[in-house]
Amino acid sequence: MVQRICGTETCGKILRHVTLPRRVQHGCALQERVCVVVERQRGSEAESTERTTAAPGSMERREFIASLVAGGCAGMCVDLTLFPLDTIKTRLQSQQGFYKAGGFRGIYAGVPSAAVGSFPNAAAFFVTYEGTKSLLAGSMSTHMAPVMHMLAASLGEIVACLIRVPTEVVKQRAQASPSLYTHHVLLTTLREEGVRGLYRGFGSTVLREIPFSLVQFPLWEYLKTLWWRRQGERLDSWQAAVCGAVAGAVAAFVTTPLDVAKTRIMLAKAGTATASGNIPLVLYEVWKCKGVFGLFAGSIPRMTFISVGGFIFLGAYEKVRRMLL
Repeated sequence: MVQRICGTETCGKILRHVTLPRRVQHGCALQERVCVVVERQRGSEAESTERTTAAPGSMERREFIASLVAGGCAGMCVDLTLFPLDTIKTRLQSQQGFYKAGGFRGIYAGVPSAAVGSFPNAAAFFVTYEGTKSLLAGSMSTHMAPVMHMLAASLGEIVACLIRVPTEVVKQRAQASPSLYTHHVLLTTLREEGVRGLYRGFGSTVLREIPFSLVQFPLWEYLKTLWWRRQGERLDSWQAAVCGAVAGAVAAFVTTPLDVAKTRIMLAKAGTATASGNIPLVLYEVWKCKGVFGLFAGSIPRMTFISVGGFIFLGAYEKVRRMLL
């Protein structure tokens, strides 16, 4: 190994320590070409390093757009594909009972509300989630990664609920009253309760979503890391989707009682005790009337919905995001 110096007047830079064949060691033209290659390689390495380490607390525009589009597409895929399961779950949790709430009739009642809200809702979550992770990455050690994921997911849910709750209120009321059109439900809610009525259940939704995300996303990230370590290479999108399905099923079951309370608060008539949004009171009433089974009403369709949804949602998110980056 010898240190090579380009002999051209315009360069004069030290090349890498390389060993060139003896017959070409004195070829200045070859040395110049090697110099160009080395400099280009150094330039690309610098660019790559800059892209990786640029402002640990910032999120690049390309990453922002990728998270926005990937999250929105993933949300629409899930909400529209699995909408019938969501309708069944809502009617099982309804205070009036499954069959009085519509049974299996009008299984797509309320789908326009879901279609309008799913893209911005999911996009808002993932932009906040990825942005918070980027912000915290430079100030938290590796072993604190689960805490970082919890904080990012919680903040993402709070932001997403600003869009999710109004669409959820209209969707669930349409699901529980299949004879009414979605726009009729929206106009009735605005006329009787105003804009505030669209945000009824905001607190209970946030209190449901945060514990859900505290379980789902750290578990999802952990399962991906575990699988990656055993496999020894980057996971495919379908593998990330499988991890999402498992994490979603566990989180869905654990948080079903909070989902029951949220559904009853949203469906309750204005002015009633349930409509006031007192979650402990609602859960107590459910437990007193229907016991533990009442608290976990709709858990099977909810777990199925979120497990399959987690597979599609997180798998589609990973796939689309990788395509855009």
